[in-house]
Amino acid sequence: MTMTGAETAAEARKHSPQSLIAFSTGKDAIAAWLSIRDHFESVHPYYLYLVPGLEFVEESLVYYEQFFGVRIARLPHPSLHRWLNSYTFQPPERCAIINQAGLPMHDYADIRTVMIEDRGLNPATLVADGVRAADSPMRRIAIKTHGPLSLSQGRYHPVWDWKKADLIACFRKHGVRLPIDYELFGRSFDGLDLRFALPLKRHRPADYRKLLEWFPLVELEVFRWERRNG
Repeated sequence: MTMTGAETAAEARKHSPQSLIAFSTGKDAIAAWLSIRDHFESVHPYYLYLVPGLEFVEESLVYYEQFFGVRIARLPHPSLHRWLNSYTFQPPERCAIINQAGLPMHDYADIRTVMIEDRGLNPATLVADGVRAADSPMRRIAIKTHGPLSLSQGRYHPVWDWKKADLIACFRKHGVRLPIDYELFGRSFDGLDLRFALPLKRHRPADYRKLLEWFPLVELEVFRWERRNG
């Protein structure tokens, strides 16, 4: 029988008195952090940025640092290096520069290792995340098949069994607010496409300019939409 989310956190606690948490600032990640903070002696969050230096992201991180009273580490998302190394939205003249940079390809296991070493944590420390079975049929199947805790991946899903009503009740109980992402995009920021670029251009022009510094040809996505829609 699959463990409940609370039982999953308790099981993770058996491996280490500390926990890491992959904190995206999304609603599920917020719920995960709230659900585990009383299970562990300490919780060590990290945020993986897709674009360095976005002001709206930093504003949210500062808010959650103040709310939880814990410093949130900022680390590059694996997708950032993958996008750059594959020249995503890059003009031709940047390709040679990117090649010379030799950006390493890292994964989530590498990030866990770095955080454990940096914080001096027990090597068995696991990473919590906000994965919920209700998000998609594929996630439900994966959790039912593999369970909500994976020692091989060093991860566990403490709110895997939460429904939308559970999230709402949790946020009301703790008086925490959601990030501006939901006002801007209707979801948490996790890509470079028009769903994110256009709202940034309209409502956060400084962040849009920062996005274009790293991925200049994103502007073509916006240009095409504006030409089609007047």
